[in-house]
Amino acid sequence: MVVASVVGFYLLGKQGALAQWATLIAGLVAAAGVFLLSGPGRQFLAFARDAWHEVGKVVWPTRKEALQMTAYVFAFVVVMALFLWLTDKTLEWVLYDLILGWKRS
Repeated sequence: MVVASVVGFYLLGKQGALAQWATLIAGLVAAAGVFLLSGPGRQFLAFARDAWHEVGKVVWPTRKEALQMTAYVFAFVVVMALFLWLTDKTLEWVLYDLILGWKRS
């Protein structure tokens, strides 16, 4: 039905934009209606209802808690970046200067 509505949209190009869009929207609404009345559609609706119900059970953090956790994440990223930079520079010094004897100018 979706393909038929898209084909109808293009076939009615000479009839005007209103006819094109009406055909497309009517076809999509009909396809959605058929889907929601079918077995998989009913399963999807049941799943969506259950998912919405579960979202209502979530305990969302307060603004203060969200800002604190964001600050912790940023601080961890900065510390990890410094650690990785220091590790990289240390390994560079050990490998190139001490072991290989390459001096950078």
